[in-house]
Amino acid sequence: MSNASHGALGFLHKSHIVAEPGFNRWRVPPASIAIHLCIGSVYAWSVFNPPLTRELGVVASSADDWSLSSVVWIFSVAIVFLGLAAAFAGKWLEEVGPRMVGVVAAFLWGGGFIIGSLGISSHQLWLVYLGYGVLGGCGLGLGYVSPVSTLIRWFPDRRGMATGMAIMGFGGGAMIAAPVKGWLLSLYAKAPEFLGAQDAVTTVVENGRVFAETAAGKVEVVIASAAQAASFGGDAGVYVVGTGATGAAQTFLTLGVVYFIVMILAAFQYRVPAKDWKPEGWTPKPVASGMVSQNNVHIDQALKTPQFWQLWVMLCFNVTAGIGVIGVAKTMMSEIFGSVMPLVVTAAFASTYVLMISVFNMVGRFFWASTSDYIGRKATYMCFFVLGTILYLSIPYFASAVATNPAMIYLIGFYAATMIIFSMYGGGFATIPAYLADMFGTMHVGGIHGRLLTAWSTAGVLGPLAITSLRQMSVTSAIQDLATKIDPAAFAVKFGAPLVQLDQLVAAKTVTIAKLMEIAPEGTIDPTPSLYNTTMYCMAALLVVAFFANLLMKPVKEHHHHDEPELQAVPGE
Repeated sequence: MSNASHGALGFLHKSHIVAEPGFNRWRVPPASIAIHLCIGSVYAWSVFNPPLTRELGVVASSADDWSLSSVVWIFSVAIVFLGLAAAFAGKWLEEVGPRMVGVVAAFLWGGGFIIGSLGISSHQLWLVYLGYGVLGGCGLGLGYVSPVSTLIRWFPDRRGMATGMAIMGFGGGAMIAAPVKGWLLSLYAKAPEFLGAQDAVTTVVENGRVFAETAAGKVEVVIASAAQAASFGGDAGVYVVGTGATGAAQTFLTLGVVYFIVMILAAFQYRVPAKDWKPEGWTPKPVASGMVSQNNVHIDQALKTPQFWQLWVMLCFNVTAGIGVIGVAKTMMSEIFGSVMPLVVTAAFASTYVLMISVFNMVGRFFWASTSDYIGRKATYMCFFVLGTILYLSIPYFASAVATNPAMIYLIGFYAATMIIFSMYGGGFATIPAYLADMFGTMHVGGIHGRLLTAWSTAGVLGPLAITSLRQMSVTSAIQDLATKIDPAAFAVKFGAPLVQLDQLVAAKTVTIAKLMEIAPEGTIDPTPSLYNTTMYCMAALLVVAFFANLLMKPVKEHHHHDEPELQAVPGE
């Protein structure tokens, strides 16, 4: 890659973007925030789930439409590739500088959307995985790490604040992207051809597919309910498959082009400080704690230190626990509080709650990272783990208390606890680059940060896996527990099958907790609010492990230090 500095892309190399004397360092943060806002839209992926599952049927899913489970994993693939790309590109970033990496990120993220758009319009799911998941994911990783080491060098006096600002954009990306994606989808959507009400059209079912007889012959159709058709301004009835559009392909194409342009413009704003540059009037103050190193550790050497792996565990467990709540917060809010306080916890309330998750995730990034400049990184992580453990343990308490006594105070408690958790989830991401710079010096911090992000990839798989399996265990045991309290005769009447067939009935989703509650004896407590208790206890346990990893953090031993003076962009090197 290094010979690229003399090739066609030489003008992007860091030796060509050294800032002139008098350059205003405040021009760099807006560029990095712009890139992070573009890639942060990955958090609003769920907006695409519904249209992608009815791409052909449009008003309802048709036989050949993709299932939700096959679409949901595209997001996880993108997060895994984010971590892998950041880990592999870290060293290359230190070699070529932020502008080249930012430009490549723009091609991958923008191009990934465009390839995804082709995949949607040709109905090839592998192309969506390749475009958005693999290439887009690599673009995410490169875009994410590109500004970090540069900002730390421009703001040696406020490392936490500088990285907090950029990474705040990533948290805020979803806030802007979700409504924009929704608007684009509705702009490009087109209702399919309507044949008439269900009783007015002759339909036949062959191999599970529905066909209608028309003048032009037999066509495959979907039968939409009033609610499904209403979103397209139509009536309930029979619609021809493959004649409408959800707008997903055009939305992908539009976003791909817009993100590409914004990211290219932002990447060209990147500059690196000249060798030995310092902010005017700033002198590095001696740090009493000894936790801020004045020495540098080489990227490959960093992996041999216990400190790297302690930070890896801290980030991984903090993110796993956060994803553990993000994944279920909205469901919890509606399942637990919606049933006992239906007038307060409405659909609009739940949507606002999801928006607030983004707000706190974003604000937490800036707040905690800036705070760490004053109280130190170790103390900041202590707050995360001690406060976090207490809050995770409080969630099951609020959930079970409200089930027996629907008082407003429990809802407020739950709301506050989850919001502080989300602020610390974001804060963990934003504070880690500054913690790395404190431990390993600023010379290779971009690359080391890239490798540390594999903790995020791991958490991206671990978190959802843990929640779904822990919740499933809770559901199964709750159903079996309820079944023991129910009169077998009542059960047989309600479900048309004896109690001994419970397992098959549960597997077919015929028997659910809600349906069992309808025939449960008076005074039986609904187990729904406590379904998440095991998840929360496990997440609290992870934070306790992370607490000890942070508690045992010590400065890096001298034999790991790098002897060379800081190699920064020397023109002509």
